[in-house]
Amino acid sequence: MTRRQQQGRVRKRGAQVGVIILMVVALVGFVFVTGNNPDSAVVETETDSTQETVDTTEDTVAAELSGPFEYGTSECPATDGSAEQRREFTDAHQLCIDPTKTYTATFDTTQGSFSVRLLSDRAPGTVNNFVSLARWKYFDGTQCHRVIEDFVVQCGDPTATGSGGPGYSFADELPQAGEYKIGSLAMANSGPNTNGSQFFIITGNNGASLPPSYSLFGEVVDGLDTAVKAMGALFNPDPAANGVPPAGEILLKSVTISES
Repeated sequence: MTRRQQQGRVRKRGAQVGVIILMVVALVGFVFVTGNNPDSAVVETETDSTQETVDTTEDTVAAELSGPFEYGTSECPATDGSAEQRREFTDAHQLCIDPTKTYTATFDTTQGSFSVRLLSDRAPGTVNNFVSLARWKYFDGTQCHRVIEDFVVQCGDPTATGSGGPGYSFADELPQAGEYKIGSLAMANSGPNTNGSQFFIITGNNGASLPPSYSLFGEVVDGLDTAVKAMGALFNPDPAANGVPPAGEILLKSVTISES
């Protein structure tokens, strides 16, 4: 074998190693924002997430062409805050919001308060779900169970295990690539059309670079540099922990909805 042939093989192997490293980095990022139990087999979750990522473009097109969002049959909560807390449902909610109105969610947490403008014009089904659950006081008293540095804070599971939910799932309303940003709220999932109650707040550039596989339904408009920053600082420093549990308590004392 000539020296030139040997050099060519070395360069080819270097390129292959580089591709493998990039694939591993991608796998590590995508596994964090699923609704799966963090104690489940990570290898299986990573494999599934990889397949979903490959199919992202097709999923987005399918969501856009699938027609109007299909609502469920669960009753609407009172809009005046008088509903008693409820965390178990047999179906997704019927249409309870007015998609032409503006909805804001105010989060009161142990790390401070922040407000989110809900994107009812872009993701009416997802906003309807969040508003309905919030008015049922579903999120009140729950822990944010996952925090990953420069990535996300994940909340919305009353069990704080990563596997809890309201008892139903609903369809995706996916954004276009590049629409996530720091302060975005999106639904956590374990695959296409598996949304329930878990959501995440993007706290860093790594989170903002996620593929458009998660329904985008809100953006922080107040408290990003205070409460949300404090929440994001409570990341679990152990890379093997998948961000669970956070380094400190993040309790959602209440989530209240206003409309205008």
